[in-house]
Amino acid sequence: MSQTLNIEEPRQQETPAILLKVHEVSAQRLMMAYALTGLFFMVLPGTFLGVWNLISISSRHGAAISASWIQAHGHAQIFGWIGTFILGIGFYSIPKTTSRTAQPIARGWAAWLLWTLGVLLRWAAGFYHLYWRVSLPFSALLELCAFLIFLASVRNHRMADSKTSSGHKPVWIIAVLISSAGFGIGLVMNLLAAAYVSMTATGPAFPANFESRLLTLLAYAFLVPTVWGFSARWLPVFLGLKAVNEAALGCALLLSIIGVALAEAGLFHIASWVIAIAAAASVGAFHLFERAERPAKTAGVHASFPVFVRIAYIWLLIAAALGICAAYLDHANGWIGASRHSLTVGFIAAMVFAIGQRVLPAFAGMRVLYSPRLMLTCLLLLNVGCILRVSSEILAYEGYWLPAWNALPWSAICELAGVTVFSANLLLTFKQAPAHEIKVVSAA
Repeated sequence: MSQTLNIEEPRQQETPAILLKVHEVSAQRLMMAYALTGLFFMVLPGTFLGVWNLISISSRHGAAISASWIQAHGHAQIFGWIGTFILGIGFYSIPKTTSRTAQPIARGWAAWLLWTLGVLLRWAAGFYHLYWRVSLPFSALLELCAFLIFLASVRNHRMADSKTSSGHKPVWIIAVLISSAGFGIGLVMNLLAAAYVSMTATGPAFPANFESRLLTLLAYAFLVPTVWGFSARWLPVFLGLKAVNEAALGCALLLSIIGVALAEAGLFHIASWVIAIAAAASVGAFHLFERAERPAKTAGVHASFPVFVRIAYIWLLIAAALGICAAYLDHANGWIGASRHSLTVGFIAAMVFAIGQRVLPAFAGMRVLYSPRLMLTCLLLLNVGCILRVSSEILAYEGYWLPAWNALPWSAICELAGVTVFSANLLLTFKQAPAHEIKVVSAA
């Protein structure tokens, strides 16, 4: 009898470990599928189309090009790139933050298929006008369905560290919840607008006033809170900073939502000031420019990683300041365009380039980043391109200095080169074997 017990007990202990391994490998494959899809949308429909648009605008010195082209580029960047990355990280993180071992891999693949088809259709509708009266609303419906599958997968899972010792949710979780709500509301607005445009308009472009409100919501109720949530979760560890000031970050989140609400009501002058205060509060909450308590963890990435994270938050402050200027000075979309570019490229993209190359290799099977030097190269190219774009856009669009039109294409080329290097570095990283397998081979 004792022998039987001794034989059966190890089996009972081994089974959960085996299941965990299977689920982990499946989650890694799903994460890599989302990451590769996001890279595709970033490079081709996103950045390449944006470069094409900017070169066309520069050659015409601001003469209008198709609004649907510009919106297709923006949609591929926000939803096709960033949205895909966030969904992939979200699906991968479910088993990491719950007490359950089951991972809804099938739902993850279903959401990936619907999301990818939706973004591709949106690009085809905006760029090629391919059956746009049907494909435009249908693409928005597919994207919303994919997001609802994601919500259904995570809503019943209890987060292991969802509460602090005082019984309250950590501020990073609150930021993620707010960004998820902003993501969902943005997708609903996108669907309603797509349905309206398909029935009433002569082309697949959203009205300018609606687009401005939608972009503000996506920027400050979805993208920025997402980055704040990841920053609160990882920056104190990666950069050796003091613990996040949760009260200050909570205030920043509240002010950001208030700013979005004011913008949706058409009160852009007040909204710009509120959003700027929120940006400043977030920088103070992370103690980014105070003395670090511990050395930064830069193993496997370039040693300049902490510097570029701080530069990204400077871009957030610049975006907020330019937003205030735009409310009073903008006449030809130069100030507002520079503000949006400072936010989406200088802040959001730079944080993805910095944090993404730190965490995505680990999520994809504990791989090691292929080249820290390529990481430095893509961050330098991105920031140089952003500096050229932001400064030239104001000078050229607003008519302050017409030779600035000649600098705009170079800014786009720099950013495209940075995006290409970033993508190549991650692709080469994913192609490598996991770190533990390399160690085993080396030891043998």
